[in-house]
Amino acid sequence: MKRATRLHDSIRRGGQPQACRAAPSNISVFSGIQPTGIPHLGNYLGALRQWVGIQDNSPKSARLTFCIVDLHAITQPQEAEQLRKRKTELLATLLAIGLDPRRCTIFEQSRVPAHSELMWILSCVAPMGRLNRMTQWKSKLGVSSDQDAFQEKSAAAGSKLGLFSYPVLQAADILIHRTTHVPVGEDQAQHLELTREIASSFNKTFKKDILKLPITLLSPAKRVMSLKDPAQKMSKSAADPASRILLTDSPKAVHDKLRKAVTDSIPGPLTYDMQKRPGVSNLIEILAHIQRRQDFDNVAKEVSELSLKAFKDHVADAINEHLEPVRDEYEKIIAESNREVLRFVANEGERKARESAEKTLAEVKEAVGI
Repeated sequence: MKRATRLHDSIRRGGQPQACRAAPSNISVFSGIQPTGIPHLGNYLGALRQWVGIQDNSPKSARLTFCIVDLHAITQPQEAEQLRKRKTELLATLLAIGLDPRRCTIFEQSRVPAHSELMWILSCVAPMGRLNRMTQWKSKLGVSSDQDAFQEKSAAAGSKLGLFSYPVLQAADILIHRTTHVPVGEDQAQHLELTREIASSFNKTFKKDILKLPITLLSPAKRVMSLKDPAQKMSKSAADPASRILLTDSPKAVHDKLRKAVTDSIPGPLTYDMQKRPGVSNLIEILAHIQRRQDFDNVAKEVSELSLKAFKDHVADAINEHLEPVRDEYEKIIAESNREVLRFVANEGERKARESAEKTLAEVKEAVGI
């Protein structure tokens, strides 16, 4: 079976995930998201909507596990109360987009100690050299691929161990649940290759076939770019809030942000060309993904005669129409009167995740001799 499978339009409602059709009897899907604030449109189109599609279209025998990875979040300094608030908001968002806790397991990573315990065991077989070559590690250090070893070493000297070793924790997150398929964006594909390498190394070292080698499911929406800088990925860490659309943004906020979105002054019809017209092309891609389409050139032809202002309003209208039920459901769920429901979902998710993780951990510890 291929290491990476792209989730074509089959992930959407009415279609069966391609990878899931290949092995319907033993599917175990895992994915996670950091609680760094209300998810933005890039998070949703690149990952969260695919989670709902997998949930709705996978066989009932499939085990689906979605994690709020708060241990990963603390690789950067966090204010405690804000982190707790963000975890609650994220859980409410996951329910609002359509994840059903009766069908899948939704839990907080830190509440399942087996994740951290397996991480330590795996760190004893994880290759340092491979970790040092991770592109996201270099990105988080602010080091480009063309900088020399001295510059990289200088940048790394002030970093923390957690930031360097978090791919091992990510591997533990996946492997502890006997995961067979992991839906991710392309920027995480390298991490899945490392996870496979660590699992294979563990199995060979201890001569036990305990840890599964997961398949990477690549999202159709590769990357949603910033509205203010289409050369950069949409991000919650960007200084300008107008660079991103949050799932809970009001209709007015969405229109205001789209009207301020960077485009260009090229005369004539609107066209799709990521090299020459990155701003316009980014909005065309957003519109296409909202409509669950990949034919960007055809989408561009459909809007080609619109003025830039009319085009931006058209994209804003499409986003608002799509997100309206999510916003409404979020407001109902996050209301103080429903907090008991959120606590129940979190507790039940923890219970199911612990049960899943502790089975694997027991076999791992037996193999290791601890």
